[in-house]
Amino acid sequence: MSITVLSMAASLVALLSCSGNSQTPEPEPSDSRSLTVAETVEIAHNAGSFAVDAKANFTLTADSQVDWIEFDRIEGDKVWFTVEENRHTSSREGKVKIGDAADRYYYKMVTVTQTANPHPTVSLKIVDKNATPETKALYANLWALAEKGFMFGHHDDLWYGRYWYDEPGNSDTKAVCGDYPGVFSVDFAEIMDNRHGSQANEIRRRVIIEAYDRGEVITACCHLNNPLTGGDSWDNSNNEVVKNILTEGSATRTKYLQWLDRCADFANNLKGSDGKLIPIIFRPYHEHTQTWSWWSSKCTTEAEFIEFWRFTVTYLRDVKGVHNFIYAISPQMDADYGNGVKGRLLHRWPGDDYVDFLGMDCYHYSNKQAFKSNLTAMSALSLEKMKPCGVTETGPEGFDWTDYWTDHILACAKGSRVSMIVMWRNKFVGSNESDRHFYSVYPGHPSEDDFRAMYDDPATFFSSDLPDMYSMPAYYEVK
Repeated sequence: MSITVLSMAASLVALLSCSGNSQTPEPEPSDSRSLTVAETVEIAHNAGSFAVDAKANFTLTADSQVDWIEFDRIEGDKVWFTVEENRHTSSREGKVKIGDAADRYYYKMVTVTQTANPHPTVSLKIVDKNATPETKALYANLWALAEKGFMFGHHDDLWYGRYWYDEPGNSDTKAVCGDYPGVFSVDFAEIMDNRHGSQANEIRRRVIIEAYDRGEVITACCHLNNPLTGGDSWDNSNNEVVKNILTEGSATRTKYLQWLDRCADFANNLKGSDGKLIPIIFRPYHEHTQTWSWWSSKCTTEAEFIEFWRFTVTYLRDVKGVHNFIYAISPQMDADYGNGVKGRLLHRWPGDDYVDFLGMDCYHYSNKQAFKSNLTAMSALSLEKMKPCGVTETGPEGFDWTDYWTDHILACAKGSRVSMIVMWRNKFVGSNESDRHFYSVYPGHPSEDDFRAMYDDPATFFSSDLPDMYSMPAYYEVK
């Protein structure tokens, strides 16, 4: 730009500033809005709802910055929010925003502190959403009891012992310590398969009812015969059994559905003296990690086993209306699996929506390290999945160790979070002392004193120690 042009511009500016035509700049518009809110609000862990006092000369709006608080309504000078219960033992903090409904940039933040919950609600999920109240209560109690210790259990303990058979009220466990087991284990196979007409089923029904009436817990496995070959459950000679069951229209499927129908009929008519259906921890297709059974890893693909498990749950629950089952899986865990232990526990896992209870059958004999490591791993997986867990079968056949109960069971279990440890059966042998098929104590066994020492330990729960397992414990919900 030339000097001449610059001079002319300067002269023009001076002329305008001296003339009467000069104009004063418009003032900025003033903001007359007013909003007064508290900077902080404290609410109780179970408040349900709360209000923030807000005074403004304009129309308000509000929303929450956290998922546990939700805007509800505005009434006069109060802005209302709904709030979820704090289920944690520590307090938590969140923010809500209150501002001008016509201007999203005009707002104030309020810090909301929700106090700690001294008794947070534990929420568990169960496979059968329509499970009976007693079944849901048992499920919650299985989880809760593991905080304090474990239930001692014994297979067929109320039915027969080493030297007796079908004597109402008898029990090898009670004969030694004066109390019944907390868990009574039984087999449902003869109810279901071609042995369904057995008179033993009346005994089975009676002892289950007796156990329930005393407040004990019942768990059931199924050593089912082979529906294709006609052999027993150890008949692994044919790899097509499960495939045939899963095939629409096959004769094996028709037969197996009849077996499941018998199971459902038994469960739907199994009532205690209180007239209520008896909950059962149902444990089909146990020890599926091994090779001996017709549903084993030898005879099924992973996809077949998973479909078979889901088919069974769906048929019993949705088609037959069985609502008193807690579905338990139980891989066989006999060794120390090192870094592979979690993978073995989850071997052919049917999915979280099809399993309630994490079990394991442990025939580790004297390998305490294997038992301890498996207990530790199962406890960790239980907490990860929020599903109760326990040892569903164990014991050394024909053992004579005097310290078995305190040194092999109690010492290994302490520090783990398991709800039960169940010993396998004591076969009725009468006077045949050469038959040493027993896995637990009985009168005359060298471990009697040690068993009573375990019984006296506060970490063990027998029948008389149990809380009401069929009423929902405080601060629990099962969905």
